[in-house]
This record gives sequence, C-alpha cells and structure tokens, in this order.
Amino acid sequence: MSEDQPEGVEHHARKASRHAATAERHADAVAGELTEASVEAPLMEARPTIGLSDHRLARAGVFAWATIGLVLLLLAAITVLDRFMLVWVPLVIALLPAALLSPVSERMKARGLPPALVAAVVVLAFLFGFIGLLIALGWLIANELTDIVDTLQEAYTDISEWIDDTWGISLPEVDELLDDIQEWAMDLDIGDSAQQAASMTVEVISGLLLGLVALFFYLKDGDRIAQFVLDITPHRIRDDMAEVGRRLWSTIGGYFRGQIVVAAVDAVAIGIGLVILGVPLAAPLALLVFFGGLFPIVGAFTAGAVAVLIALADGGLVIALAVLVLNIVVQQAEGNLLEPLIVGRATQLHPLAILAALTAGAVSLGILGALLAVPALACVVRVTGYVLEKDIERNISPDPSDELKNGDDDPDPDSDSDSNGDDEDEDATATGRD
Repeated sequence: MSEDQPEGVEHHARKASRHAATAERHADAVAGELTEASVEAPLMEARPTIGLSDHRLARAGVFAWATIGLVLLLLAAITVLDRFMLVWVPLVIALLPAALLSPVSERMKARGLPPALVAAVVVLAFLFGFIGLLIALGWLIANELTDIVDTLQEAYTDISEWIDDTWGISLPEVDELLDDIQEWAMDLDIGDSAQQAASMTVEVISGLLLGLVALFFYLKDGDRIAQFVLDITPHRIRDDMAEVGRRLWSTIGGYFRGQIVVAAVDAVAIGIGLVILGVPLAAPLALLVFFGGLFPIVGAFTAGAVAVLIALADGGLVIALAVLVLNIVVQQAEGNLLEPLIVGRATQLHPLAILAALTAGAVSLGILGALLAVPALACVVRVTGYVLEKDIERNISPDPSDELKNGDDDPDPDSDSDSNGDDEDEDATATGRD
C-alpha cells in the first residue's frame, strides 16, 4: 500500500502539470488574439470609406437636382397662389387689422365679455371708422374740387413754361391732353371694359366680405386657430413653431401699430405746417400724407411731392421751397427718431432692404404688394434669426449621446476599486483553500 501511494501522487502531479501547460497555451492564444484585435482596430477605424458623396461631381449633381426640385416647387406654389388669389389675399390682409386690433379685443375679453360680442364690436368699429375716414376725405376733396383742378392746371402751365424757357421743350396744353384722353377712351372696347369692370367689382366685394369674416374669426378664435395649427404640427418642432408664431405675430402687430403712429405724426406735423404757410387743401394733403405713411419711404416722398407741387402752383417758388423744407424736416425726424424708436424694434431692416422689398412687392402685386412687402420681409428676417439662434444653441450645448459615450469610455473609479476589492477577496479565499 505504501508503494502504491508515491505512484498515485506522481500520477496526479503529472496530470496537474499537463493541465497547467494546456491552460498556459490557452492563455497565450487569447493574449495573441487580443493583441491582434487591438492592432487591427485603429487600422480599421482609420481606413477611409469612399462613397458617392465624396466625389465632387456627384455632390454637384445632387445639388443641381435639389435646386431644380426647389425651383419646380416654387413655380407650383406661385401657380396655386395665383389661381386662388381671391381666397388667400383677403385672409392675409385680414391679419393686418387683426394684429392691430388684437390688444383691444384681448382687454375686452379679459373683462368677461363674450368673445363673439367683442369681435363683432371691434370689427364694426374698425369698419365704420375706416369708412368715415374715406367719407371725410371725399367730402374735403369734393368741396375743394374746383380749386384742386384750377391749381393743378396752373401748376402744369407753370412747369411747362419753365421747361420751355430752360430747355426749349414745349409740352402739350391742358386742353390737348384732355382731348387725347377722350379719344383714347372712345377707342376702347366699351363692352369688354364694362365686363372687366363688373368682374373686378364682384371680386373686390367678395374679397372685402371674406376679409371681414376672417377678421371677425381672427379676433374671436385667434387662440383656437393657433392651437389648431400647433396640433397638426409634428411634435418635435411644435415648441419651435409656437415660438416662431409668437415672434411673427409680434412683428406684424408692432410694425403696423408703429407705422400708423408714425404716419399720424407726419400727417399732423405737415398739416399744421401747410396751414401756417397758407397752402390750400391742407386737410386733404394731410390725409394723403397719412395714407402715404403706410408705405415707408415711397409713400411719404409721393405725398410730399404733391404738396410741393400744389404749393408751387398756389404760392410760388418761395412757398414751394418752404413746403419742401417742411417735408424734409419731418421726414428726417421720422427716419432718425420715430422709426428707430417705434417701428425699428419690430422690423430691424435697413432702408435699402425696405426699398428693395417695396419695389419687388409693387412689381409683383401692385399696391397690395407694396403694402405687404415690408412686414413680409421683417417676418422672414425674424424667422431666420430664430433658426440661427437655435443652431448656435445646438452647437454650444453638449450632445447627450456624447456624454453617454464618454461615460462608457471613462469608467467610474469607485467601480474599479470595488472590482479590485472583489479580486483581492477572491485571492484571499483561494489562498485559504490552499
């Protein structure tokens, strides 16, 4: 029995050594695989991937097709807008008095009055006020129509004589101009002209009715309409859409309220100056200045030119120069004081941009385009500014995915210490067993 015991011990020792050698070979193989993987991983990451977007010609082609698609979409949108102009123009125009009158309606609603009653009262007050202003302007012009005609004839005669004496160019007489206008009217096709006039009248009346109805609902259910638009907006951009809507509404309302205040100040100042200088038609000219003030730069210039022309015909060169100086002073005060304080905060546009917008609007949609061009450009500027602000915020704020990646790459030191502690405990347990 004693002889067999050393043999058994030797057998177990050889078996243990074989197991130890096998384990060592496995460990060397695993270490080699890990080393090869650590070497190949940077090489695979650094290996460039060449795709279609890396070729300049391919990128140019994609850009060209995208541009063509955008142009086609723009043309389609213009075609649709042109076909349904009778629908969207009154809806857009109704936004202007709605933005102007919304503070009044909101204050009345805050006092507990029904929204329908508030909207009806505000719309009727606005309608009667606008009609009353037109009636007053027509009455003033009708009472002085004879003086206006005589003044314009005298002004035309004086200007034609001055041009003839200065450059030797003779202009036709007033009677000849009137005869030419009558002949041109006789040559027109009365049937077609009457049909076009009737069709235009129907379209204007329909547009006015639709605009009044839209104004009523804007004032009555403005919040519900805005909420409906937000509900059909994708959730991921809903907050951005709400903020853009608030900025646009503030821009439109601030622009028209400020422009009306500026136009009223100009009209009152120029009207008082015309009365002091003894220029006829002071009240109609003041109203003309007010309406012209709704069209920045161009409207004020046109109204001032008419006032200077009438002053030249009635009072001579000295009075005309005085009216010109009056217009320049008022316009400078408007541009350097009133516009920056009242309208500048809402638009933040350079005068050159305003002129370009007015020209583009007048060429495309006439008086309507000139009226809507500046607030439309101001809205575009506000939306662009908001988009740029959000882009800057996204670039500055850290990406949550990056934080997660960094968290994975940099393990918690406490966890390392815990794992080390576990390893030490396991070693101690193994030593105890041995």
